[in-house]
Amino acid sequence: MATLKRIEVVRLMKSTGIVPVFFHSDFETARNILQACFDGGVKVMEFTNRGDFAHEVFAELKKYVRRELPEFSLGVGSVMDAPTAALYMQIGADFVVSPVLDEATGRVCNRRKVLWIPGCGSVTEISKAHELGAEIVKIFPGSQVGGPGFVKAIRGPMPWTDIMPTGGVEPTEENLRPWFEAGVCSVGMGSKLITKKLVENGEFSKIKDKASEALSIVKKLI
Repeated sequence: MATLKRIEVVRLMKSTGIVPVFFHSDFETARNILQACFDGGVKVMEFTNRGDFAHEVFAELKKYVRRELPEFSLGVGSVMDAPTAALYMQIGADFVVSPVLDEATGRVCNRRKVLWIPGCGSVTEISKAHELGAEIVKIFPGSQVGGPGFVKAIRGPMPWTDIMPTGGVEPTEENLRPWFEAGVCSVGMGSKLITKKLVENGEFSKIKDKASEALSIVKKLI
């Protein structure tokens, strides 16, 4: 079961402003990535369901978080359907992120009072997500959907919308400023923050530094 209530997860996402997104098939490597981001100040992370036996790695990560980092929120991403969401909620996901708007996934998450963040690419999808109970919507892929201009346009007629873009977000002020000025509540950030090279070289201290720097930038913007 989730260890944090969905409103607590929402508050963490909004207060830190960054949700690192990552996957690795090796538990120790994934644990080192997670710990590095935590040491850099991150409070929320999204582990993506993108490889064989990904749920087994997630289960071990969740046990580690409960034991060592109880204030940390670990959720799952790349969830395409309700059965997958149910599997991850059973092993402790604090939130569920989807690249698509799947109503059945929303319902199963709401039934367990777990935060559901669906992927949306239009005003209609965002409105439907609100109707289904989504506190935060994900625009994906963020830069291809329309970037900060799309966010600003959405929040004109729908200022109550909390948006988290993923895709095209980089850990630089030049990139982050337009997103937050447009009104995002948080950003999802993957390979631009947790780079393949740093992971392959085991340079987890540099991942920590990059996370810390990105958070410092966001702190000035939110």
